[in-house]
This record gives sequence, C-alpha cells and structure tokens, in this order.
Amino acid sequence: MGAASTNAKVQSAYQDLTANGQVRFDAAQMNIARHLDDLALRLAAAPKPRTALFSRKKPEPEKGLYIWGGVGRGKSFLMDLFFASVDGVNKRRVHFHEFMDEMHTAIATFRKSAPGTGNADPIAAVVKPVIAETRLLCFDEFHVNDITNAMLLGRLFEKLWDGGVVMVATSNVEPGNLYENGLNRQLVLPFIAALKSHCEVLALDGPIDYRRLKLSGRDLYRFGTGPAIDTEMDELWTGIISGAPDEPGTIRSLGRDIAVPHQAMGAARFDFADLCDAPLGARDYLVIAHRFHTIMLDHVPGFSRANSNAAKRFILFIDTLYARGVKLAASFALPLEELGNDGDTSFEFRRCLSRLIEMRSEDYLARAIADPADLG
Repeated sequence: MGAASTNAKVQSAYQDLTANGQVRFDAAQMNIARHLDDLALRLAAAPKPRTALFSRKKPEPEKGLYIWGGVGRGKSFLMDLFFASVDGVNKRRVHFHEFMDEMHTAIATFRKSAPGTGNADPIAAVVKPVIAETRLLCFDEFHVNDITNAMLLGRLFEKLWDGGVVMVATSNVEPGNLYENGLNRQLVLPFIAALKSHCEVLALDGPIDYRRLKLSGRDLYRFGTGPAIDTEMDELWTGIISGAPDEPGTIRSLGRDIAVPHQAMGAARFDFADLCDAPLGARDYLVIAHRFHTIMLDHVPGFSRANSNAAKRFILFIDTLYARGVKLAASFALPLEELGNDGDTSFEFRRCLSRLIEMRSEDYLARAIADPADLG
C-alpha cells in the first residue's frame, strides 16, 4: 500500500485511518477512493459550467459516480471522506428520498402559486435554483420504488445534468435493478440508461459488513448517570464512528432545521433533550431515521407524569427507528424495566420496552435497513 498523492485527499484520509487502526484496509474501498479523488480533481480543474437552462450551447458536466453494494460495505464512509475533500465547489449532500420530497413539494408550490402560467414547465422552475446553487450533488441511499418518483426521475435529472450538475450517489441497488418490478417500470428505463451515461457505475460489494462488525458483540446500552457513564458513551461513540472526526450538522424537516450535535460515517449522536423535550413529531423522526443508520442517544431519563409528553415522543422515536431498522446506542438513567412509570403511556411503553430489548440483540443488529419509501 503506497503513499497517496498529496492531491488525493480521499486516499490520504483513508490511509491515515487504516494506519491508525481505526479502519480495516479494504482494497475494494481503496479503489473507490481513487475514483472519488479523480472526480474531485476533475471538478477542481473544470471550468465553471454555464447555468442557463436554455442556452444554445449546453454545458458538458463531468461524469459522476454511482457506487452500489450491500449494507455496511463502506459507501457512506467513503462519501464522508469525499464530500469533506471537495473544496471550491458548490456542493450539497442529501438523502435521495429527502431530495425527491423537496422536489415534489416545490412542484406543488409552484403550481399553486403560479396558476396563470399556462404551459410553464414546473420541473424547469424548481430545478433552476438547484442548478444555480449546486455543482456537485451527493445522494445517500439512491433507490426508487415509488411511482411518483419514478414518473419524475427522467425529466428532473435530464435538466440537472443539462445544467451541469455532477451527481455522486451511493445505493444498495445496481442501476439495472432500480424500480425492479415496479408499476410502469418502462417509464424508468430511459432514466437508467441516462444514469449510466452520466455516471460511472462502481460496485463495492465485498464479503464483510463493517457496520455490523463494529456493533456486533458490543453492548450498546449503558445504565446510570454521571461522568463515568458519559465517558463510556464517548468511548462507545468513538468505536461506532471508527475514530473518524465528527461534526455538527442540520437536517431539514417541514421547512425548519433540526440540529445534529455530532455526526460521522452515517451515525448521529443526540442528547435526549434534543429530540424528546423539543417539539418534534413523527415526520421529524422519520427524516432522522432516513438520514442515519445508527443513532446514539444520551441521558434517557426515567418517565413519569412529570415528563409524559417527552415519554410519548421517546416512544414514537423508538417506533420509528425500529420500523426502519436503525441501530440504537443509548444511556439510560434506570434499568429498562424501571424506565416507564407513567400511567398515561403504560400500554405504549410496554411495546417500547420490548423493542428496546430487541434492538440490542444480535438478530436486530444483523437486520437490514428498510427502504425509506416503504415507511411513508
């Protein structure tokens, strides 16, 4: 394993992590890192594309990447390294399901706000600001099994690509199997062909599920309060993210931002108060479950009538994570069987307790993440 070029930021970061023992070296991952570095260099060297949608000479975007493979093979990890490495380029990283929701909402808003526009194309209208603001668009979990998305894909991405947007996507599905057996699948076939022409397709599908490897055999729950428990949670978090640097971020939900105190490698860490004392609801929790494969939750208290609303939000949050298969690490003030002492939520909490017990099991840790479109 030779030294990476100083311009090869993804490879350099990857080699540093493997040298420190934080990540196990994987030749397939290193190959993807090389392609990501190559794209970053091409983006840096390419002239800024013209952003006019209807210019006589269309910009020719750099060819993007579509990286597919099984769960836990390192796709999101490599996307983290790549996204952090790209400088001087307007970039955005977003969950594919979240992005498509934004497009549908923007189209509906355009139609309502501009009823007299006649034959105006709503897709062109909503894509125009995306092109103006974004050169590199990175998607997590690119997957299609929703007919409304399937019908929109072709025209939407045609305009994005024509506008010079470069796409990098991770997916569990190779392009040829997108929307497999879906209603009117023939509508998606031209998009699949265009995707293959605008993106280099790379497989990352080795035999090791690194995500499960990091969690398997590890007790993900801690009980008690105080500095010693917080220190144990810090150590657990370091293991979950393989020692990678974490950073704060935000998630957009229903027109507002939800703060994410710590995130890295597809995992996020919150304090209980961030999610359950705050006025969040089902849609907010669904967006969080779509974005991250592992959640760490610190300082879960005991529940009584004094914090009944927080208990209801906690139950809803756990239900949402469980339905998607998101993995949970948490610190609890009390043993699980002593957490719920609120008569108003006693029935719901019994179900929640059952799920919390299951969510620390090896069977649950081995469970695949459910596709977002299956969750509504």
